[in-house]
Amino acid sequence: MDFAWIIDTLFTLFAFTLIILMVPGFAMLEAGLVRTKNVTAVLTVNTMIYLVASLVFFFWGYVLAFGGWNGESMSMYAAFLFQMAFVGKTVNIMSGGVSERTKIIPLAIFTIFMAGLIYPLIVNWSWGADMLKGTILDISAMHDLAGSTVIHSTGAWALLAAILIIGPRKDKYKDGKIRVYPASNIPLVVLGALLLWIGWFGFNGGSVGSISSKDAANTVAMVVMNTNNAGLIGGLIVMILGYIQYKKFDITMILNGALGGLVAITSGADVVGAYSALAIGLIGGILVYYAVPFFDKLKLDDPVGALSVHLVNGIWGTIATGIFAKNVSLIAQIKGVVIVGIFAFASSFVILYIINKIIPFRADEENEIEGLDMSECGIESYPEFKRAI
Repeated sequence: MDFAWIIDTLFTLFAFTLIILMVPGFAMLEAGLVRTKNVTAVLTVNTMIYLVASLVFFFWGYVLAFGGWNGESMSMYAAFLFQMAFVGKTVNIMSGGVSERTKIIPLAIFTIFMAGLIYPLIVNWSWGADMLKGTILDISAMHDLAGSTVIHSTGAWALLAAILIIGPRKDKYKDGKIRVYPASNIPLVVLGALLLWIGWFGFNGGSVGSISSKDAANTVAMVVMNTNNAGLIGGLIVMILGYIQYKKFDITMILNGALGGLVAITSGADVVGAYSALAIGLIGGILVYYAVPFFDKLKLDDPVGALSVHLVNGIWGTIATGIFAKNVSLIAQIKGVVIVGIFAFASSFVILYIINKIIPFRADEENEIEGLDMSECGIESYPEFKRAI
């Protein structure tokens, strides 16, 4: 028994470390997609999220989610660290989608509410202590291995609320046209996306919870394979679609297609077969490809495509688990998507609205034009470069 406890503790700490690679992953991806005048601000926001969300989850968020510390099958410290690694991702999703026009302090305040209230409650209802057990709102029957809904959709619903409150970047939608702001650093985009991809192996594989038996180890390996394959085919289908339509290969869209596939398989990687995982990832990539222009037509300004990747595929992945997996109720999956969606959006909207009334999220027009690096951080990432507006 001690041997299994030690192996599972080591495995969980390794998975935690992989997930933490997603911190620089989000930072590099977002830094590469925004304009040079906002890169330092984006990097600072991502660092702030890791600092604030992790500590808030340590002080009270974890206990709210799980009802206490548990060390029966592994070290309770390892169990905590693994769950702590997840919490900041919900705010990373939200902050990236409102970058280039939001200030750091109100984002930090919202991070406290997401890490200390909104996310822990959703975890409580789905993976944790289950305070809704026996009620009509009980969603514990939803199968969501590593959080297509619990993490990805939650962060994206918060993002949608934020976009509706804060609005688009200046001149993004002007005279009936959609202005395209080119990514400032494609190498950083690629680095960030691939770091996220690597982190996903700990994200999904670690969520199996054990590797100390033959069956558990086999399940972990299957989960990692399904995760990787869904990302591969999600990126490939976007590459093909983009070339058919434009005769060009857009690396930013290809990578978002891969990330969409990864989000989609996050719910059911442990309960679907290899070919089902490919189908889920394939559809995930297609959804990203068409969702990005769709959200632009709705004038929902999302510089990093987070709504397309995390909201659309968070919903799709959870529902797909009910379609492709045996012994998983499609009704339970849909119920979970709906209840989490309503709560995450409504609570985020109310909290964001109140914060915005006290400390406006939006930078003033002059600072937005000049870039948030100087007004928020006093440091430019590329001081020697001539910047484009």
